[in-house]
Amino acid sequence: MSQQARAIETRAAIIRGAAEAFEQRGYGSTSLAQVSAAAGVTKGALYFHFDSKEALAVAIIDAQHEKSVGAGRALLDHNVPGLRALVSMSYELARQLRDDLIVSAGVRLTIEAVNFSTPVSAPYLDWMVACEEFLRRGIADGDVAPTVDVPAAARFFTAGFTGVQVVSDVLTRRGDIDQRLTEMWSLMLPGLVAPERWDDLKNLAVEVQRERSRPQP
Repeated sequence: MSQQARAIETRAAIIRGAAEAFEQRGYGSTSLAQVSAAAGVTKGALYFHFDSKEALAVAIIDAQHEKSVGAGRALLDHNVPGLRALVSMSYELARQLRDDLIVSAGVRLTIEAVNFSTPVSAPYLDWMVACEEFLRRGIADGDVAPTVDVPAAARFFTAGFTGVQVVSDVLTRRGDIDQRLTEMWSLMLPGLVAPERWDDLKNLAVEVQRERSRPQP
């Protein structure tokens, strides 16, 4: 293995070990000694790649954000109708939170980032921009009412999803997150859907959840 490949592998191991440690203990209660032990690397190797605990946490947030934003980009690139894409994205983010250690740790660190020397706002701001794009596509599709305040709805969705996943994590370790999202959408959709499309879209969240729960061939 070349030196460059070994360095890439070591960096990935550090990020994964740190994600495990931060997810278990939180940012404030995790030491770099615990990170190096979880990653199976020396402190020297850790400091070669990251000069502080905060720099390591930001790297995890960046890795998580890239994975989650990638899911949104895929929906946009495949020309999924805007409102359906927004609903689908929420369930995909929920799946990532359940199944992907980097994502769950990154989201936890984003919430705990008030302890960082530099504010971490990009993940929230980027999701608001993505939500606005989905909603504007939904208006163009005729599914979202043209009277909807798009920036306000995007902010509300971002805050609502954040709250749902936090409470689900505390109460059930996100075991019920899909059901809680369906409840959230049952309250949000009446304020978003164009009246003439309501009969067709009132069960959209239930339909998306069922589609995603079917075994894939």
